[in-house]
Amino acid sequence: MVGSRVVIIGGGISGLAAAWELVRAAPGTEVTILDAADRPGGKLRREPVAGVPIDVGAESVLARRPEAVGLMAELGLEDAVVHPATTSASIWSRGQLHPMPRRTLMGIPSPASSALGVLTPDEVARAEHEQAWSPEDGVDVSVGDYVAGRLGDAVVDRLVEPLLAGVYAGRARRLSLRACLPQVYASVAQGTSLTEAARTAAEASALSSAGSSAPVFAGLHGGVGRLAEVLTESLRSQGVVIRSGTIARELVRDGGGWLVVAGPRPDPQRFAADAVIVATPASATARLLEPHAPDASAALREVEYASMAIVTLAVDGGPGRAPLPGSGFLVPAVDGRTIKASTFSSTKWGWTSEVADDLSFLRASVGRFGETSDLQRPDEELVAVAVAEVSEALGHQLPRLLDAHVQRWGGALPQYTVGHVDRVARVRAAAAELPGLALAGAAYEGVGIPACIGTGRAAARAVLTHLSAADREGGE
Repeated sequence: MVGSRVVIIGGGISGLAAAWELVRAAPGTEVTILDAADRPGGKLRREPVAGVPIDVGAESVLARRPEAVGLMAELGLEDAVVHPATTSASIWSRGQLHPMPRRTLMGIPSPASSALGVLTPDEVARAEHEQAWSPEDGVDVSVGDYVAGRLGDAVVDRLVEPLLAGVYAGRARRLSLRACLPQVYASVAQGTSLTEAARTAAEASALSSAGSSAPVFAGLHGGVGRLAEVLTESLRSQGVVIRSGTIARELVRDGGGWLVVAGPRPDPQRFAADAVIVATPASATARLLEPHAPDASAALREVEYASMAIVTLAVDGGPGRAPLPGSGFLVPAVDGRTIKASTFSSTKWGWTSEVADDLSFLRASVGRFGETSDLQRPDEELVAVAVAEVSEALGHQLPRLLDAHVQRWGGALPQYTVGHVDRVARVRAAAAELPGLALAGAAYEGVGIPACIGTGRAAARAVLTHLSAADREGGE
């Protein structure tokens, strides 16, 4: 297996994690990453705002899962791991900021009375009179339709939808209950009430975190984008070749291996590989797999993506400026605002004040699935809207704006729509018939950083198993 050639298509965190697993588990493997973007890291990215490098994509990881914090430790970043100073979030609903109900699971309150304020008394009363409805055996339903049927539309519109928009930039009435809330789906399929299922899942999550010294979320001093930067540097130091700005256009069977055709069509490059890991968005993966696994390709083409923009603001944070309250707020789509959330970075992450004590950083996100008109607006308009709407939510004008950055993420988040679990199973089954090929990325079993790292490392282990078996067969 020493000297085997592995090509990884896609240089986001999934592809980088796959490369890391390869060089750690099988030193001597020749690893090449082909990435269409201008730099590796995907949605882990930092840009200077008022001279300070700030996350303009993902800004935290779920610490309850081991993949991301484990990778940080492997890279020697343990001392740089930080946790939010506050996780106290609000919902900007009907023109007022309301504290997020304490006991919710993806916005499902337990008990319903805990959501009073966000919900009116009549809406709480409706939620307290839960209607019976269990999915038929094995039949998927949307989160929104299911929750609305049991607890009422207001719970979906005011609580569940904003939470799902924050994770998937998606619509509650399109996203899969089975994929997005698997614990709840399993419980209600057995006849458990929705509020009881949400309460049990929330308590189990709280118990698991209580047994650990780590809070729920984690980041890095200087921004979680450093994870991709340090990982990239380490991979290059170990001989991994990373070719940015290189689009993989075709996969060709080449004896027992693969040939990856990449680069400009008039003058393509060809990369021979004993194994390939495809860690690209679903549409690109579908195109590459179509000649070899048409069923997988067709299923992948069903995966839709949401685009979004992150507007990062640096405002005057000098002496006498009161800190922004809590970690930020979510915005129900039903209220018709442009922004869908705002994060008060300087309140949430203490390191920002250490590097710039005269500045306050915050960000607002724009874009849900199906919304495109706002994303067509120029940067200066998005900045102005973000300042205006955050100021309105706070009830006072933000301090003087000193700098801003707009990061547009086209086709950023896969939509786990109804039927997603079965769709992924079809893709995985078809791809398993292709020797020396593995899939990774956010389109499959989770959109968060830990899930993506997990798929990348699992894909690497799969191709190493294949290469080891091929070596044994070749030696017989």
